[in-house]
Amino acid sequence: MREFLLDGETISDEAEDFASRLAFAYRGRSRPICLCCNPGIPMYIAMIGDQPTIKRMPLTGGAHHQACPSYEPPYELSGLGALMGHAIKLDADGAAALRLDFSLSKRASAVSPSAGAEALERVRNDSRKLSLRGLLHLLWHEGGLTEWTARWAGKRHWWQVHSHLVEAARTMSVRGERLVGRVLVPEPFRMEDKTAIEKRRARALAPLFENKAGAKPLMILVGEIKDLTPVRMGQQVVIKHLPGFRLYLEDETWRRLQRRFETELTLWQSADNHHLMVIATIGGSPSGTVTAHEIALMTVTEQWLPVESVYETRLLEILTRKCEKTIKGLRFDLPRAQPYAAAVLPERPQPLALYIVPAGADSEFEARLKDMVEARPDLAVWIWRVDKDEMPDITD
Repeated sequence: MREFLLDGETISDEAEDFASRLAFAYRGRSRPICLCCNPGIPMYIAMIGDQPTIKRMPLTGGAHHQACPSYEPPYELSGLGALMGHAIKLDADGAAALRLDFSLSKRASAVSPSAGAEALERVRNDSRKLSLRGLLHLLWHEGGLTEWTARWAGKRHWWQVHSHLVEAARTMSVRGERLVGRVLVPEPFRMEDKTAIEKRRARALAPLFENKAGAKPLMILVGEIKDLTPVRMGQQVVIKHLPGFRLYLEDETWRRLQRRFETELTLWQSADNHHLMVIATIGGSPSGTVTAHEIALMTVTEQWLPVESVYETRLLEILTRKCEKTIKGLRFDLPRAQPYAAAVLPERPQPLALYIVPAGADSEFEARLKDMVEARPDLAVWIWRVDKDEMPDITD
């Protein structure tokens, strides 16, 4: 049971009139206060589908009690810690103000970047700006899609992923503009609603084709790849829930994508139940087609939890069968040679941070891991050195 202060009254989420009170508060733009701590922590109400839902304010999860469902592990356990205060700040309205390492516009006279070196997402490990991959991780994180318990089995589908990603984009801004206006996340496609869905999509993409002087706006597409198929002069990317919509990559770009995201592609191809997510900046071309500019990939499990190795997949196969909550860690823009917590189990008397040491990890990796562990004596630690040991038990 959780308790909130709502419109001056304390109410439990198990109260019979909780849903109706929440809907009324949503219409009145009231802000609930989570009472897991004293003083309470401000939250907000979002509509997920047609259901009013209490959500934590951006980047406030660490302020909640560890037993609270809104709790998040310390940011320094993941790649988020290096970005806070630099690439990501909270603005006066409580939104996450972002500094991006990629452009949301292009000059009209520029050559389409799909043919050149800039068509792939750049990772510069610069904590002052957020890469395209880092933005995808942030959307996943703020959307609550890194959290899982076995009680949710069979209950997380694309319509929920879509709703949570859109809501997460509402809590972010770039140069004072809400990010949600620049993000296209395909809504679940239903044949009976085909005409209405395509009209909404056309309206969303219309700014890409406006004939205006100066820089042309770009949008950010976040979706699931359905298929990658060769075409006459490159590769065609087919996105689920976007029938008739295609992204084209020229041969050079496709070869670079295979090199840069070899791990993600291999994980997707090796597991039938994995999903391959794409984030790309897209623009309209004079021919009326949509062109990909920068692009990044992320592999997620059947439960939509991000993974970057077969070892993380094996770990999650065990964790996702547990009824206790798992919070999946994310790398964001950390280099692969730097450790981070693959997952955290927050509901234990002492939250447990789980680390995976990859094969061939050098002394610098081990030294950084040691520093991370010693910096958080409040956390229990589980370490799997994959080239030395079998996976250790994860006892309750």
